[in-house]
Amino acid sequence: MSVSSMKSLTTILLFIATPTVFAEAKPVFSRSVLMENKVELPSKNIVSRTIRVIFPPAFKTPLHTHEGPGPRYVVKGKLKVIEGGSTHIYQSGDVFWESGQLMSVENVSGQTAELIIVESVPDTQ
Repeated sequence: MSVSSMKSLTTILLFIATPTVFAEAKPVFSRSVLMENKVELPSKNIVSRTIRVIFPPAFKTPLHTHEGPGPRYVVKGKLKVIEGGSTHIYQSGDVFWESGQLMSVENVSGQTAELIIVESVPDTQ
């Protein structure tokens, strides 16, 4: 094998043996307002709650109301929400405002659905 061939072979082997480093995009800090709504508080003393609700497939709540209206965030699945005579479908990543009117929620995703409820209610203690 000639010296020229040896140099070529060495170069090829070094290229193959050296791991290729790809520039990966670095995560960037991000902040987004998902929803904003002005609220008149019903009391000077408020209790704020964050509640996780898990809906089995095809589960439907009866008509009901919540004491505290507020934002709702769909973590997983797809939910059909009937509130105040209107019907909406919300899915993973959606945020909606629950007004406190008579409502029902149905999991229409075929899998477990998850909802985060944030509410502020008068402190009764």
